[in-house]
Amino acid sequence: MLGESHSLANDFPEYQAIITKLVQSDAVFAKEVKQYDALDKEIRVLELNGAPIDDDAMHQLKHDRAELKDALYQQLNNHS
Repeated sequence: MLGESHSLANDFPEYQAIITKLVQSDAVFAKEVKQYDALDKEIRVLELNGAPIDDDAMHQLKHDRAELKDALYQQLNNHS
């Protein structure tokens, strides 16, 4: 769905406590979450504005978000 939030809290509610803990205690994780959230917001804004960029650029943004999300998920999984 266009404009849908893919925040870690929305997509991984079962990890909410671990997300909060790691954001507070792990500066690298917190930086990556901030980067992920910014990328997700950029994609949502572009989608809601009719994607005023070419398809390849949008695909790259979504690919980057997916890779970062996978890396964050692995960290969450390792701490559970």
